[in-house]
Amino acid sequence: MSGYITRQEAGSFMGVATKYVSKKPDESGFIHWSPEEDQIWHDLVSRQLSCIEGRACDEYIAGLKLLDLPRDRVPQLEEISRVLRQVTGWECARVPALIDFDRFFKLLANKQFPVATFLRRRDEFDYLQEPDFFHEIFGHCAMLTNPAFAEFTHTYGRLGYAATKQERVYLARLYWFTVEFGLLRRPDGLRIYGGGILSSPGETEYAVSGDKPVYRPFDPVDIMRTPYRIDIMQPIYFVLDEIEQLYELAHQDIMSMVHQAIELGLHKPMFPPKDKEVVGDYV
Repeated sequence: MSGYITRQEAGSFMGVATKYVSKKPDESGFIHWSPEEDQIWHDLVSRQLSCIEGRACDEYIAGLKLLDLPRDRVPQLEEISRVLRQVTGWECARVPALIDFDRFFKLLANKQFPVATFLRRRDEFDYLQEPDFFHEIFGHCAMLTNPAFAEFTHTYGRLGYAATKQERVYLARLYWFTVEFGLLRRPDGLRIYGGGILSSPGETEYAVSGDKPVYRPFDPVDIMRTPYRIDIMQPIYFVLDEIEQLYELAHQDIMSMVHQAIELGLHKPMFPPKDKEVVGDYV
């Protein structure tokens, strides 16, 4: 399973509480990470770089090169923001472990990507439900150097901030199957651009296995009608032909697609309920 839940699902759908607390910067804006956290960061990055080789899309790899993430220590947010500002006008915003829908969308609308400044402990090295610093920085920030991806994320934030509660639920599925769990088709096979996959070794291997999940062409209305669960390997992925499709989508009438999806209703889930007594175990 991915091991990650986006902040919008956690805050608005699942009611998840977190035992982690984001670190606060000192007066100069510097966040003090411990030697143990530096080592955890090193181990996470080293493992995942090996895992994504030949599986991550070229756009993501190009973004990683631009970010030039340190291996021996946890980077400072300003190091990441400095690169993002230069290439796409984005920056990172330090947030608590979980934030609500309103703040999430407002930050994206202002080209600020929310990053919780805590890192998983060693005993949760392989699985963590909350989106930690590694997930946000390693999983997502490299793609924010790509103009098409950055434009789509910005538009998504602006639309989400103005949307109703019902509209936001449908928009959340669009985010899930693109920013978190998106795939690209290349002549030599599938490639990953979604941060929820790229920060998870298990899902990285599973997502491009070719024989386990269902792969569907990219269709925003179809996506917004597709339920998902946060705690399993995704049974379905939607595949772009080119990352520029996200730029094109950003300049289309996405909200009319939302209303079309609402009118058509949800597809039948491709997974069993988590618990028959639990309400809202999928979105």
